[in-house]
Amino acid sequence: MPRLRHLNETLFLSLAHARSVVRAWADDYNTERPHSSLGYATPAAFAAEIEKQRPGRVQAVASGALVHHNNRRSLVSAG
Repeated sequence: MPRLRHLNETLFLSLAHARSVVRAWADDYNTERPHSSLGYATPAAFAAEIEKQRPGRVQAVASGALVHHNNRRSLVSAG
């Protein structure tokens, strides 16, 4: 899959395709691309270093969105 820099320039052919492309983009963004604001480390490497500095810290309560569940409901405007 080619490296995507801008998701808004991607034509998604289906919901499954969109999920696949976004998942790959997020993985690339977090594990492959160094960020200048993080001292040119990747977000994953930066987070791992922070965790090493804080032993025994409680894990986050919230997890990432579940991409495989879709109840097919639409948002409804309340006014």
